[in-house]
Amino acid sequence: MSENALSMPKIGFTEKLGFLMLSLASNIVFAFKSSYYLFFLTDVCKIDVAVAGIIVMIGTIWDAINDPLVGYSAVNRKFKSGERIRPMILRYAFPLGISVVLLFTNWHLKDLPAAIVATVIYIVFELMNTFMSVPYNSMASLATNSNSDRRSINAYRNLGGCLGSAIGAVACLPLLKLFGAMDGTGNLIESASSAGFMKTAALMGFIIALGAVFHYFTTKERVKPINSDETKLGFFEIFRMLMRSRSFVMNTVFIFLYGTSSFLLLTDIVYYCRVVLGSAAKATMIQAVYIVFSVISSFIISPIDRKLGRGKCMALGAIVMIVGKIWFVFSPESLPALYLVAASVGFGMTASFVAFNTNRNIIVDLVEWKEGRRLDSMVSTVDNLMTKLGQALVTLINSMLLSRAGYDATLAVLPDSVAPMLEALIGWIPLVVAVFMAVIGFLFPIEKEVAEMNRAKGLSAEHS
Repeated sequence: MSENALSMPKIGFTEKLGFLMLSLASNIVFAFKSSYYLFFLTDVCKIDVAVAGIIVMIGTIWDAINDPLVGYSAVNRKFKSGERIRPMILRYAFPLGISVVLLFTNWHLKDLPAAIVATVIYIVFELMNTFMSVPYNSMASLATNSNSDRRSINAYRNLGGCLGSAIGAVACLPLLKLFGAMDGTGNLIESASSAGFMKTAALMGFIIALGAVFHYFTTKERVKPINSDETKLGFFEIFRMLMRSRSFVMNTVFIFLYGTSSFLLLTDIVYYCRVVLGSAAKATMIQAVYIVFSVISSFIISPIDRKLGRGKCMALGAIVMIVGKIWFVFSPESLPALYLVAASVGFGMTASFVAFNTNRNIIVDLVEWKEGRRLDSMVSTVDNLMTKLGQALVTLINSMLLSRAGYDATLAVLPDSVAPMLEALIGWIPLVVAVFMAVIGFLFPIEKEVAEMNRAKGLSAEHS
């Protein structure tokens, strides 16, 4: 019997806290970057808004491309300690922190030189971020072979992400005011903006590095390969191995749908509140409802998943999102209906996040059982890659459909066609996406495949 077949110690609270802390830190920094990076380029560095948009687009495309490249490089790596993944987190903790500071550094350049420097730094930042996210996403499958512990780890990760997003949303503006970048009304202080943003970024860099170090020293890489074959695998050979796994293919599609559905609400809610409800400020409370229900759901998803099974839990999350949108579809100007949408998406996205991450951890074991090699880093890149593709699709859909509907921020009165388009982007379009997610959940084969693998290995049902 292989080492992985032996019962491993139950994952304790401190180790789960390590997963939570890195997720918390990452999402605080992500909230800061998402909210202020474009603004920093245009209003602090004085880069033309169109050029700044191109810089962000180039960085986003590179971010998607480098995921499988970094994942592939990690597949054929082994550290002196015998570990394959965990040391990467410590190795890139401080380079990532430094890259955050560089990202928000005003080099006082103009025109093309400013754009080139900003692009290079953004590419470096995204690469360092990938070097951190790939091992982090792989660690749940390497920390334990217990299905329940992996599920619990991913629930803690989701909780950390929700708390990090909430803290980032609330704390970023006060920090910029504290460090002198903005005045009390939230307007930029020209003479001190560069220093203020750099100081805020330095704190953000420290936070992400601290979260990574805490995670490294509180976690262990326990799961070892079932054989000692160190033959280097080619990229297309790895791809074929993954595509032969039905669970991998379906989980990949599910993640893509998750990315499109979640970002439709988060991207369009401010536009919707401004155009339809008459005040962009109303989006804050709606976002708060989403975060609160995401946090609450983090505590109840694990027992629901354990009771219903993985596929049904995935389907339940999608069904809740479907039901939560029905009132809004028929009464789009109702604020309570929009609160219900936010609450249902908070539950559904949490259920989806915990499910597809735990699936991914188990898929690594399934592929190893069938193909004879562990592909932790390559499987983990699917999360990042497919979520980013989903975000890119949302961005493309929004820009095309809103433009076609006649949305123009410079107009005092928008065309009547804009409001129905926003209602569709928040209502029936993600509702249709959720229907496909529910279908995948009901058809998801991972539990049957795990049962077959466990019988072959002589393991109990709690081990993947």
